[in-house]
Amino acid sequence: MRVLLVVNAAASSVTARRQVVIHRLIRADHDVDMVETSRRGHATHLALDAAGRGVDVVMVLGGDGTLNEVANGLVGSDCALAALPGGSTNVFARTLGLSDDPVEAAIVNLEAMAAGTIRPVGLGSVNGRYFLFHTGVGWDARLVRQVERHGELKRYASHPLFIWSGIRTWFRLYDRTRPHFRVRYGEETVEDGYFTVVLNTNPYTYVGSRPFDLSPHASLDRPFAVVTITRMDTAPFLRLMFDTLRSSDATQRSAIVDYRADVSSLRIEAFDTVPFQVDGDDLGDGTTFDFQHHPDAIRLVLPATASFG
Repeated sequence: MRVLLVVNAAASSVTARRQVVIHRLIRADHDVDMVETSRRGHATHLALDAAGRGVDVVMVLGGDGTLNEVANGLVGSDCALAALPGGSTNVFARTLGLSDDPVEAAIVNLEAMAAGTIRPVGLGSVNGRYFLFHTGVGWDARLVRQVERHGELKRYASHPLFIWSGIRTWFRLYDRTRPHFRVRYGEETVEDGYFTVVLNTNPYTYVGSRPFDLSPHASLDRPFAVVTITRMDTAPFLRLMFDTLRSSDATQRSAIVDYRADVSSLRIEAFDTVPFQVDGDDLGDGTTFDFQHHPDAIRLVLPATASFG
């Protein structure tokens, strides 16, 4: 196979040694080129070029943001995506059951390529931007923005940084006194949206090694699960957060959540501008967010560790 290895050398877990080892592993059985990203959006252009040149697989060594960019360049093509964990959290790679060690993950992906386990999976999009695992509108997007402002710390203290950013955002950076948007599902409307997560996969994220489960229904083979927080009082919200670490159906039982499953499309209409994030990357502020689910949007190298479908 023809393989392009896309590397984000600035990602938290990427080292020069790991790049060399992974390149050698791929080269043993495949024709491989390696290229480093140099700026935001660069990986999308590299993926588009690879798909146009007939490359079979783009393997990504980087964080979830780099994976998202590559996915946006591969949608609708015959070129497949393979994920290697190189970032601070690596939600998508871990959702596929891959090790946090990118060398071990490369071996598993190469075994899947040899076995021919490559197949189409579904993606979501918001305002035309595709996403692999989720998009957040509201509070969690403001948290992501706070984390990115201290991005130099992610390599060394990613989990403490997320905890500190979450506390700071909760008490000082996000207005919890009023709803920020409505969520429209065709003729149905949720008027009191404080923040919403649209899930294409589950878990939402990881806290250390523990999955932060928001839905038992979210899967690459199904339309969205949508979790909207309708009240942000501290005590019930903390109770919900702790419950999600123990059970994937906590959001369905909570009095402060509007939960929907198998949603193919929805619209969020903000009362004022609100922040949003896509696959863990801050994309700024907006007022209207149109979501669509796209079955079989991208070809994915499926390691044997993948448990969905």
